[in-house]
Amino acid sequence: MKAWLCRAFTTIEDLTFEDVPDPEAAPGQVVVAVKAASLNFPDALIVQGKYQVKPPLPFVPGSEFAGVVEAVGDGVDHVKPGDRVICLAGTGGFAERAAVPARNVVPLPGPIPFEQAAAFVFTYGTSLWALRNVGELQANETVLILGAAGGVGTAAIQIAKAMGARVIAAASNAEKLALCARLGADHTVDYSADGWRDEVHALVGKPGLDMVYDAVGGSYSEPALRALGWHGRFLVVGFAAGEIPKIPLNLALLKERRILGVYWGDSMMRHPEAHAANMKQLAEWFAQGQVAPAITRRYRFEEVRDALADMAARRVLGKVVVQIAPEEASERPRA
Repeated sequence: MKAWLCRAFTTIEDLTFEDVPDPEAAPGQVVVAVKAASLNFPDALIVQGKYQVKPPLPFVPGSEFAGVVEAVGDGVDHVKPGDRVICLAGTGGFAERAAVPARNVVPLPGPIPFEQAAAFVFTYGTSLWALRNVGELQANETVLILGAAGGVGTAAIQIAKAMGARVIAAASNAEKLALCARLGADHTVDYSADGWRDEVHALVGKPGLDMVYDAVGGSYSEPALRALGWHGRFLVVGFAAGEIPKIPLNLALLKERRILGVYWGDSMMRHPEAHAANMKQLAEWFAQGQVAPAITRRYRFEEVRDALADMAARRVLGKVVVQIAPEEASERPRA
């Protein structure tokens, strides 16, 4: 089979497209024929050795994908060959087949196309965990989303609106802000412009923001934190800008603001019941049309390197997917 391999933690350009043996299902594993894989910002970091998790070399990158079960190992009983599934495995997605731990394989809920399914769990799971479980967002509160046009940002817009919140979406250009508005943001702010914090203050007035969802970091974090009101919550989701900000802690003392870290991957393992409840909620919202991945571009299997480079350079909007084996009409279940 064909697969992309990372043989050293160097650059995205050093990934190789190779013929490798087909995987077999060991006990507790599932072999999945991959149909589509999505890109998440950590995918671009992992292959460069810049992420907190470093898989053993060599490995196939691609953390999130969807496909059809081909085989199951001993001890696996929640899926069977022929089942349509979503996989959040950390690695393995940029290949024609992947052997995945059974605990990382979830039956695809309803007639969701593979591309949508592949782009769903990571970003929507992260954003719902951040907003509901960590930040305890309430209806009618106001949340500022930094990096709102990215994968987790577009998910956060839709989830916050589904929860009844008022959303201010911040991004770096008019095209990105237009996408945020289409997804339901109440207001948009260009944080590449001088005085963007003043614009936020004008929108919220003296009470300030209730919450900041920060997936960007860098120079944007401190002005956003300063815009929080009394008991405001600042969610640390990621650092897409490439710089981890150094925040003066007196800003937390003032107005008793709270700075809260969001590490969904670890939390999912520590709190499986809460994760299952969130997945059920997301499936219901998807069925109701309240949330859906904003897929803005599709890459061919041979273009994985280009896709990762675009992700690393923040040239993508919403979610992008790699078409490993495009879905045929005969594979789509009826609603």
